[in-house]
Amino acid sequence: MSDAKQHSPTRRAVLGGTAAVGAGALLAPGALADTATTGAGAGTGRRGVDRAAVDAVAARLDDELVALRRDIHRHPEGPGEERRTAALVADRLGAAGLAVTTGVGGHGVVGVLRGHCPGRTVGYRADMDAVPPSGQLSGGATGPAHVCGHDLHTTIGVGVAEVLARLRHRLSGTVVFLFQPAEETLSGARAMLADGVLDAGPARPEEIHALHCGPFPVGRFAVTPGTGLPGQDHGSVTLSGPDAADQAQRLAAELAALATVTEPETSADLERLVTDWQTPDGPLTRFVAFRAAAGEGAEAGTVSLGYRCWPEERYVEVREAIRETAARYAGARVDLADEPFPAMVCPAELGHVAERHLRRVLGPDGVTVLHAALPFAGEDFTFFLDRMPGTFTFLGVRAPGADIATSFPHFGAFDPDERAIGHGVRAMAGWLATRAGRD
Repeated sequence: MSDAKQHSPTRRAVLGGTAAVGAGALLAPGALADTATTGAGAGTGRRGVDRAAVDAVAARLDDELVALRRDIHRHPEGPGEERRTAALVADRLGAAGLAVTTGVGGHGVVGVLRGHCPGRTVGYRADMDAVPPSGQLSGGATGPAHVCGHDLHTTIGVGVAEVLARLRHRLSGTVVFLFQPAEETLSGARAMLADGVLDAGPARPEEIHALHCGPFPVGRFAVTPGTGLPGQDHGSVTLSGPDAADQAQRLAAELAALATVTEPETSADLERLVTDWQTPDGPLTRFVAFRAAAGEGAEAGTVSLGYRCWPEERYVEVREAIRETAARYAGARVDLADEPFPAMVCPAELGHVAERHLRRVLGPDGVTVLHAALPFAGEDFTFFLDRMPGTFTFLGVRAPGADIATSFPHFGAFDPDERAIGHGVRAMAGWLATRAGRD
């Protein structure tokens, strides 16, 4: 999840992997009571992937995955620099028996897991990069840091692949795992797509899914049917004349007033933001989040602009408001991006399917529904959803009794509860098996 500016991919790789050998054996079933089978195996006398089997395999991996997360966390790599993380992922996927391709869209890794029973092909995206200093809200950062949870995302993706690989003789269909670089610069998804990661072929998914850390109680999931995350737009207004610097200050204040929400500064602000996020017809179902700053020194007389809107159609009216406001200043020149970075909007129908599935697995208190968009974050997962339907689900990482800032991505206090890893692995393994095994 990113508040970074839009960048373009810089290289194109050839997608073509080699299959790794070996697959883990099925472990004894765990203690979960719900053993409903998933996929084609249920109708042929073969047990599909059920909750008990997923739980049993995942339990054997819990400590190892926590160690993996800590290793990734100690070695953060910024956008486009994910060499070590990508190598760790590729080694783990290969050891689990997936067909692995590296160097996709930069340092992206793709792993293909084929089940032993016929079914559909579904995809799963996990982002790998750490947040560069410019994206860290604590201030004073000197290097990249995992304050957005991508270390958990990567670990959970590896864990899901390893669990399903050990259950592949029960698995129907194919699961394609996409470990994406450069999400924080909003460039990695398009770079992977430019390398043909979702082009036609036997491993092309019919739908794609993703998980992201969120400020909810550890183990609770938040689904996004019909909602998602806003895009962003940016530009500048240049003023001229001897009083340009003073005019820029006044114009910046006028443009900033277009905002309908303000950035959170305290834990109470964050609590209110999360409450509004879950409120039907609340203040976040329609908003403008606006930053306008007057330049100094050589940039005096220039106002830099950055803003997000929801719903996406509001960019038209906000752009018009910018032009109308600037037109009141003689000689003002407005320069806006060719087009706004697109919003991520999740299909409503599939989001509600995910909601019902997770409620069956976790119970009614294990799932919340988000009815709006978070104003201060964006996602390039939007480009995958432009190609096919999918879901984007938030995983609660807030430890009991912890301040909300410890679970809010990009804050310096971000310190997720590592028990979320096991919750994410179990839930996503079951969800992907269900979708791949669906007729």
